[in-house]
Amino acid sequence: MCGICGFVGPCENPDEVIDRMTEVITHRGPDDVGVYADENIHMGFRRLSIIDLGSGHQPIFNEDRTKVLTFNGEIYNYRELREELIASGHDFTTQTDSEVLLHGYEQWGPDLLERLRGMWCFAIYDIPTGGLFIARDRFGIKPCHYAMVGDTFVYGSEIKSILEFPAYERRFNESALYSYLSFQYVIPPETLFAGIYALLPGSYLIYRAGKVTTTRYWEATFDIDESISEEEAVDRIDEVFTKSVEAHRIADVEVGCFLSSGVDSSWVASYFGGQRTFTVGFDVGDKYDETTYAEPLAEKIGTTQYSKTITAEEYFAIFPKAQWYFDQPLADPSAIALYFVSRVASEQVKVVLSGEGADELFGGYRAYHEPLDRERTREGTPKVVRGALAGLSKALPAAKRNNRYVRSMHSVEETYGGDGCGHGGTLLSVDEKRAILKGHPDGCRSTAEILAPYYARYRGCDDQAKMQLLDIDVWMVGDILLKADRMSMANSLELRVPFLDREVWALARTLPVRLRVNDEGGHENTKYAMRKAAERHLPEATAQKPKLGFPTPIRVWLKDERWHDEVVSCLTGEGAARFFDIDALKTLIDEHVQGVRDNSRRIWTIYSFLVWYRVYFEGGDEAFKAAERAVKPAGERPASEALPNVRVITARGDDAPSHGSAVGDDGASAR
Repeated sequence: MCGICGFVGPCENPDEVIDRMTEVITHRGPDDVGVYADENIHMGFRRLSIIDLGSGHQPIFNEDRTKVLTFNGEIYNYRELREELIASGHDFTTQTDSEVLLHGYEQWGPDLLERLRGMWCFAIYDIPTGGLFIARDRFGIKPCHYAMVGDTFVYGSEIKSILEFPAYERRFNESALYSYLSFQYVIPPETLFAGIYALLPGSYLIYRAGKVTTTRYWEATFDIDESISEEEAVDRIDEVFTKSVEAHRIADVEVGCFLSSGVDSSWVASYFGGQRTFTVGFDVGDKYDETTYAEPLAEKIGTTQYSKTITAEEYFAIFPKAQWYFDQPLADPSAIALYFVSRVASEQVKVVLSGEGADELFGGYRAYHEPLDRERTREGTPKVVRGALAGLSKALPAAKRNNRYVRSMHSVEETYGGDGCGHGGTLLSVDEKRAILKGHPDGCRSTAEILAPYYARYRGCDDQAKMQLLDIDVWMVGDILLKADRMSMANSLELRVPFLDREVWALARTLPVRLRVNDEGGHENTKYAMRKAAERHLPEATAQKPKLGFPTPIRVWLKDERWHDEVVSCLTGEGAARFFDIDALKTLIDEHVQGVRDNSRRIWTIYSFLVWYRVYFEGGDEAFKAAERAVKPAGERPASEALPNVRVITARGDDAPSHGSAVGDDGASAR
């Protein structure tokens, strides 16, 4: 895994600037640094060595040195593509997947992207024409940002590289704050920095002669096959996912695996017998401690398990620095837990596999069951009653529409804003945002207005498919994959996601609703067929465990005097007064403390934003950048820097199942 950055166009002291842009993302690649420069362009690169450790230095050139590439990511089918390119006459000087991209672009141009299996953001510069080509993977696993700064085009894996470009004037983008308060993250391509944009997933960008053009080469769509049987679906899911895990384990270094209490990462971990798995939990009871689930499973599948207990002190201490790593505020409380599990893993391995994407692809969130409830409610309620209830519901504030029966009177488009928004469809409604923001801004848009262009693309899909596609396009990109990339890279750890694979999606998009979400056996089932496939590798209790997300005790902490005071002090201080009506925020806090309303997520979203703003607009990032300049690869950290409260449970050695074997409830091989 790596980081890339650069600029095309005029710049004073360009060599110093590219050095700063590259240095600030050292955490993405502490093993190596490289720069290409000519009179038109400067390209920077940081490397975390994973494949072809000795000769994978970048930037890398084609045979006649007319094209130069920098690349962040992994291409899992690079060996097959390499053979095809050699047969077409291309000469290779390394064994890297990076060189495959360069020759592949020579051979096929942008059509190369259709052939790739993996995760990527790469930049290819054509030296004779001065054109720059940048591409991002289908799902947006790897990040890319860009800006026009005067007459100069600037880009980077992380926004912080662009902020190092001296001509960029750091300005806050107020319009993005309105959507952030609806979703707990910023929806791309907008960012909270004026003039800086995210390249959308499944897109490529061409910059030439002062002009930026972006093209969407891929979008997620469903193509349902109603003829597929349950048995056939389970067989095919098992086969395609097993092959995906095998592909994602390709590396010249040791690969480990995250292990939570849920079925997704547990299924991935079932292929890691005899290797290492990593879990974190919190010290406030079993409800918030995933290690109590993970450790027995690790024993069954035969992994050496590393478990870390996170204290509140540790969590709040790292919180400001985490916001620096994110680039933009992210109010998902589980993101900080991901920092700690990445830190634990980075002390042992360079690469981990994780379970992100399974819910979005196979129908795993409990909200996906609501269209079935809606159908039953409508069938059992006379039309005149439904009409009266619908009218009453529309008159209620958004927060009052959270009752399942009331929601059943509305369409998915009206009630679903993505998994991160909860059942109300939004964290804060338009009226609530206007109440808490200074000046009662007119620029606030409702969640439905923001998401209307997405839902317009999903016309003709079943309701569950609409919800899944929205989460793939919005929630997964803005939250799930952002935290996965930034928190792993903060610890110089490569995180791979075998569910978010080209071949896995090719199958998942064909599954009818009955194999995604149903009431089979009298249960509200999610990820139905996928769980059946996972049962071949896991104890039934693990495969069928209800979806919980990653439980983080912010509700508990907000009732603890010490942390309550920390958050309240932030929400009622001078920084908050710049944006918010302090009396309105105090009302939010009082309602929560008095039990009138659970405002914990609203409070946390505002707190996260204010901490982020302090870091990026009030000088707090200087201390963090200084710390980054001293970053060391995990293997070079002194023992004194090891995290406390880490338990190691050693694998059973010869009794551990082989890779890919299944484990039954008694721990014995089931296949």
